[in-house]
Amino acid sequence: MATMRVEEVFGAERGRILATLIRLLGDFDVAEEALQEALTAALEQWPVAGTPGNPAAWLISTARHKAIDRLRRRARLAQMQDEIARHIELIAEEEAPVPEDRLRLIFTCCHPALSPEAQVALTLRTLGGLSTEEIARAFLVPAPTMAQRLVRAKAKIRLARIPYEVPPDDALAERLEAVMLVVYLVFNEGYAATFGAGRVRHELCDQAIRLGRMLVELLPTQAEAKGLLALMLLHDSRRGARLDASGDIVLLEDQDRSLWDKAQIDEGVALVEALLREGGSASGSYALQAAIAALHAQASSAGATDWKQIAALYGLLANIHPSPVVELNRAVAVAMAGDVEAGLRLVEELDQGAQLEGYHLLSVARAELLRRLGRHTESRAWYEQALTLVTNEAERRHLEKRLRDLP
Repeated sequence: MATMRVEEVFGAERGRILATLIRLLGDFDVAEEALQEALTAALEQWPVAGTPGNPAAWLISTARHKAIDRLRRRARLAQMQDEIARHIELIAEEEAPVPEDRLRLIFTCCHPALSPEAQVALTLRTLGGLSTEEIARAFLVPAPTMAQRLVRAKAKIRLARIPYEVPPDDALAERLEAVMLVVYLVFNEGYAATFGAGRVRHELCDQAIRLGRMLVELLPTQAEAKGLLALMLLHDSRRGARLDASGDIVLLEDQDRSLWDKAQIDEGVALVEALLREGGSASGSYALQAAIAALHAQASSAGATDWKQIAALYGLLANIHPSPVVELNRAVAVAMAGDVEAGLRLVEELDQGAQLEGYHLLSVARAELLRRLGRHTESRAWYEQALTLVTNEAERRHLEKRLRDLP
């Protein structure tokens, strides 16, 4: 029972504790090693002495002392006297996780000096608690490659002296946008895996939503953080209906809506409605996407979906966040609202602009709209084009099935 208690505390508090240790010790690797030693000590001592009154503070204190002892033993002791002295002076400080430490850690992991790949990997490693092997597996790269990516990211932070801090107010909005993008990249890779056999990577969706909740908790006045969380919850609510028993894709219009997660929908819709009540708060890109997702989630059937409102919201989104992918989604919404010809013209214009060259979903959209218009020969050609571009096996099987179903 006591052993389980150690694991429960570590699972629930790992991110908070590690964030505080990184602040106190000033080094990612030293903090992670010290936390592992503290966990080992807890597994040995708690079953005998009982669980401490403040388990997280105990782990922080023990880890810090372990780190200081290790620093003292190292051959480079002379060069580190000042650092050791500073750590010793911190012993009198209150030993408990500080909420702002996680916020500092998020902004450090997502610093613009790091590559996007490094930002995602470091965020999942430190705040998500995933092992190097788990992150490598999620992104389908060899574990040594991911390990090197993490080593380089930590070295960059150390050598470039990237500050472990929350950005000042004048830079917060810009940096927060980068942080939210990293969280959404993690979610998207889980929601629609780019490579591999599986379409959905549940563990990445779960990690992204957890990080989204953390942002809302730590930055309660930031409307876009709430919009991002709502968007992820509403998309993820369809998880149980998106694949059939064979792991093949089930289109939105064909999904069994009784399998959608009502609790997630209710939470996501409540966040969207709160943003709408706040007026301008609903004008950010994540908030608008969440409003679109809410319309899908609240529709009792595919036929009852308010596609005209969805097309209008995509128009607003295109104004504040111009993107060919947004325009593609708007084109599909226009078609679904009843004007398939107009939707197809918009898709053809995007194709002529070559902004989405190599993007298989453009070919898929064109094929689907041509199929709806009964132009099956042209539709077949675009499905075949999409097959040359797709990299996910579940999507490949879906496209092959669509081809087989054509008259």
